[in-house]
Amino acid sequence: MTDPRGFLRIPRRPVPPRPVEERLDDWREVYAGQALLPLVSEQALRCMDCGIPFCHSGCPLGNLIPEWNAYASRGDWQAAAERLHATNNFPEFTGRLCPAPCEDACVLAINADPVTIKNVEQTIADEAWERGYAPPQPPQRLSGRTVAVVGSGPAGLAAAQQLTRTGHTVVVYERDDRLGGLLRYGIPEFKMEKSHLDRRIDQMREEGTKFRTGVDVGGELDAAELRRRHDALIVAVGATERRELPVPGRELYGIHQAMDYLTYANRVQEGDYAAPPVTAEGKHAVIIGGGDTGSDCLGTVLRQGALSAVQLDINPEPGESRPHAQPWPVTHPKVYRISHAHAEARGREGIDPRLFSSATLHFEGDTAGHVRRLCLTEVEPAARSPLPGTERVLPAELVLIALGFSGPEQGSGLMEQLGLTVDGRGNFARGGDFGALPARPSDRDTAGGQDSPTGADASSGRAGRAGGRPRTEGVFIAGDAGRGQSLVVWAIAEGRAAAAAADRYLTGSTVLPSPIAPWDRPLVA
Repeated sequence: MTDPRGFLRIPRRPVPPRPVEERLDDWREVYAGQALLPLVSEQALRCMDCGIPFCHSGCPLGNLIPEWNAYASRGDWQAAAERLHATNNFPEFTGRLCPAPCEDACVLAINADPVTIKNVEQTIADEAWERGYAPPQPPQRLSGRTVAVVGSGPAGLAAAQQLTRTGHTVVVYERDDRLGGLLRYGIPEFKMEKSHLDRRIDQMREEGTKFRTGVDVGGELDAAELRRRHDALIVAVGATERRELPVPGRELYGIHQAMDYLTYANRVQEGDYAAPPVTAEGKHAVIIGGGDTGSDCLGTVLRQGALSAVQLDINPEPGESRPHAQPWPVTHPKVYRISHAHAEARGREGIDPRLFSSATLHFEGDTAGHVRRLCLTEVEPAARSPLPGTERVLPAELVLIALGFSGPEQGSGLMEQLGLTVDGRGNFARGGDFGALPARPSDRDTAGGQDSPTGADASSGRAGRAGGRPRTEGVFIAGDAGRGQSLVVWAIAEGRAAAAAADRYLTGSTVLPSPIAPWDRPLVA
């Protein structure tokens, strides 16, 4: 264990980000070049090695946090990396991108500052790469089974790596020109430099995973045909159906979906554009939506040189401390948080760029059809209804809609071609083993052959004859496509669990871990 009195004598000290003035001049990570050691090793000493480590349950991956804290406190990076990778395929992603619900579940968080778990995780992952403790792990033998994974976001990559290391031949299909999904084009460079993603994909290639980019499964490539060519198929296409804002003036030029805007900015960093097709340079920018995507847009418009930046959040401003209605450790509390982008926008004046309890009424434009103003109102917190007499106007020459996503993209062809159905939340429906649920119990291929109650060869565990199985036989749903929009840590947990389900389907049993069930959800008040 670590120092049993470490939490008493060592105050919490997160790794400091680079100065605001410095990081706004480039697109490098907020922490790029900052010294992690020996600060992180000392902070790991604050871990109490609790009898019941609730941080485990705060993380859907079940990360062995006290164990790798103990190793990190002693500088044993190889042992720490081994324990970290035992539950997490991509800790360098989560260490940078996850909002750390594990820290809110830390026992110290009852009445003190929690351990800086996220900083320790990132440091272990980075030290593992630096010291050569993250080598490729190709399988010792091949199973002879093939698996197609549709989508190369964190869920798809995690599922692919687990199945490849088990011995299956895995092919990942991505419709974009580069791999990574939202990790590539949705996450700004200043939150995670893409070299971390490229390095992990190179590792997977060396392990044997095959990748196919520029392939639109459900469009140019029939998903049912892809299923017939493989023994199993994992759908990990994410929840990319964007929520709209149906208010007057939405059709004006200069109003864009946040993900389109972030993709343009990321493509500049990839070298596709010399300048982004949509930029905030010299404009008054307004971001509608108070979540992580809105914060990413805020950091981006600041780096592009916006004249002003305001973020609208329909929710009321949270308090500084955990509300009694959101008890420890089972809930991720809604408290007042400052992201790096918010700190950058506050500047020396210290004015928060967010307007809480605010909703958009309409947009106004000039004679050329370009947006120029946004009319908003304060809202009543419970009903979110407009409060009369609170209307005001903001200058707005660039408006970014960051209202989240409502499920998998509609009209992609996947649902029809694979015979999928959707649940009450608009996501692809699945059973307890992450298997896709068919649209109708009798929905079966018509290529001929006898219907089978299982659609599988009981002697081998492999998929049954094509003519006798439901179209969803051997199809598994992973990540946001089945869960709805969520955190990167949940996506990785989904990929690992779906890989275990697919391996069990293919071989009859599995040794792969399954950290979550399809119905598991973080508790919220």
